[in-house]
Amino acid sequence: MTRNNLASVQTYATSPSDVQAANEDLEVDGPQAADADSTLIERLATAVEALVRQTQDPELRCYPAAEVAEILGKTENWVVEAMQDRRVPFTYIGKSPRMTAAHIRWVLANGELMPYTAAA
Repeated sequence: MTRNNLASVQTYATSPSDVQAANEDLEVDGPQAADADSTLIERLATAVEALVRQTQDPELRCYPAAEVAEILGKTENWVVEAMQDRRVPFTYIGKSPRMTAAHIRWVLANGELMPYTAAA
């Protein structure tokens, strides 16, 4: 089983008695016990990683062009070209251009056009 398969497995919060009953159902001996233990450890690691990702501050996250395009409803190519032409703010993380939540908000705010008012 790969990490990707484990990530798709749903986990549920249960009471200690439910966990004990589930462990009794899963009791195995020999090499299967080691496999069961490693699978459990991998599932636990995946759950912890998912929890850490959820608790990160979204203001500190940097989004790649593909994710920005999805958020803005544009193509990835549009986002990359806008960064290359310096039409939108962005930052470099190493050699990779990224956009923060503040940059995305800037694009949304500065793309807004107000209607013309009639001359009096």
